[in-house]
Amino acid sequence: MIVSLAPMEGITGHLFRTVHAECFGALDRYYTPFLPPPRVGSSFGGRIKAEIDPANNRGLTVVPQLMSKNADEFIWAAQLLSQMGYGEVNLNLGCPSGTVVAKGKGAGFLRHLEELDTFLNQVCERSPIPVSVKTRIGVESDEEYDAILEVYCRRPIAELIVHPRVQKDRYQGTPRQEAYGKTLAAAPFPVAYNGDIFTVGDYTALVATYPATRHVMLGRGILANPALARMLRGGAAATAGELKRFHDGLFDAYRAEIGGNAVFRMKEWWSYARFAFADPLSVHRAVRKVRRVDDYQAAVSCIFNSEPLADVARFRP
Repeated sequence: MIVSLAPMEGITGHLFRTVHAECFGALDRYYTPFLPPPRVGSSFGGRIKAEIDPANNRGLTVVPQLMSKNADEFIWAAQLLSQMGYGEVNLNLGCPSGTVVAKGKGAGFLRHLEELDTFLNQVCERSPIPVSVKTRIGVESDEEYDAILEVYCRRPIAELIVHPRVQKDRYQGTPRQEAYGKTLAAAPFPVAYNGDIFTVGDYTALVATYPATRHVMLGRGILANPALARMLRGGAAATAGELKRFHDGLFDAYRAEIGGNAVFRMKEWWSYARFAFADPLSVHRAVRKVRRVDDYQAAVSCIFNSEPLADVARFRP
């Protein structure tokens, strides 16, 4: 079974990937949060350059994810990535952000199937490396997916990662796994599942229902329980010591990169990590108002010294 880390903007960047792999073991694949491709003739720069710098991803299998509806720019970016040693590029057709969708990107591209079909035809034919796709199953309604899947099945994509919600769901409600099952039955290419795998039980139920499953992508589940991938393979749950080591490594890495602003980055992580503890609300209250590094460190010390871990670490929407 392939187990990968989902692309989550602002969270699962190269620092998170590196520290997580050091503390809990490397996953089979890591997908970068979406990157806008540079204009044709230009190069990646700034934050994006750091995100895909091979030196920052050493020892990990990383798949850069691009968000674009411009085929020439996508292909140009794929050429740059190929020259950097990457063996695959992923197209984001799943982002539900209203701003992104209004521009016809992410899940918004699913509204324009003729345009998407042309785009996929060009990028699959001209990209120097295989193109995979991460998708939602529609914008407004599940009924859109038959036509969307038909478009995908016409193109030689490397893999289709299905998050079986529509754009308007954002991350609410229950994923419609039947759409994933339909994809497994119809697709001439490999298929992966993404969506609400928060515990070993969730994973076991998915595989029992769809035994052809070969790749599961973890997102919020692994943020709430950093040992989740290990547990799916029969390993142990995270100890308090492991969780603290992971926290400290992540905080130190963020401080080295962005100084005191690391506190705010870590508070975003805590919005998920609090579910590793028996009393998530108490953990949330401990960190929600801190702003200074010393106050933050004191709050975290209190959490690890006084808050017991949950019997089962599970993200709860």
